[in-house]
Amino acid sequence: MSRLRAAGCVFAEDEARLLLAEASSADRLAAMVDARAAGEPLEHLLGWAEFCGMRVRVAPGVFVPRRRSELLVREAARELRPGSVVVDMCCGTGAVGLALAAAVPGIALHATDIDPAAVACAQANLRVAGGRAYAGDLFAPLPPALRGRLDVVVANAPYVPSDEIAFMPGEARDHEHRVALDGGPDGLAVQRRIIDATPDWLAPDARLLIETGRHQADRTAAAMTAAGFVARVVHDDDLAATIVAGAAQ
Repeated sequence: MSRLRAAGCVFAEDEARLLLAEASSADRLAAMVDARAAGEPLEHLLGWAEFCGMRVRVAPGVFVPRRRSELLVREAARELRPGSVVVDMCCGTGAVGLALAAAVPGIALHATDIDPAAVACAQANLRVAGGRAYAGDLFAPLPPALRGRLDVVVANAPYVPSDEIAFMPGEARDHEHRVALDGGPDGLAVQRRIIDATPDWLAPDARLLIETGRHQADRTAAAMTAAGFVARVVHDDDLAATIVAGAAQ
């Protein structure tokens, strides 16, 4: 624990307890402590992250789900019913889709990500919910039969402007794949591609929900409006979270 404190881990006692519980031997524990002290994310060392009260499998390099994404889950769950067809776009570990399946049992869940390591995590996580993860760019890997049938698309696409990645905490900057972080010059490049492509895949009265930065929300909403959605911005100060929800017309 003293090693973790010296490395600046704010919750050193809690982290030490978690590492001790996961370590298979004294040598493994020492290696995990060394890696954590060097800045590796705790979740990558444990092999799991807590999200919406669940343990979600995480692997080295894969984006660690953040608590702020619980707002995306909460708002999307309000639009779902058993039988709804849902896509978790840029899914990472599949945590958002998994939480939606827990909140609304009986949904038909699909997920995509361009990072094969993330897809492997998502497939392992979603199997329990009967979901499936696909490797590829946005909608491209989805079965063509889903076109025109999606009721809800949720997306936590990368939205950090490229020039700002250097200023992110080292845990993310150095240990999560850049493709999960880099949103292009203004942070909205991937969001715009999702927004423009989504209408062709939606059923009538469907919804698109995107996590974004608070200072970016107006531009995300404007892109949705330009694509024919009725957009609204939702903030949650407790979670430090912002989403834009779009209703298809």
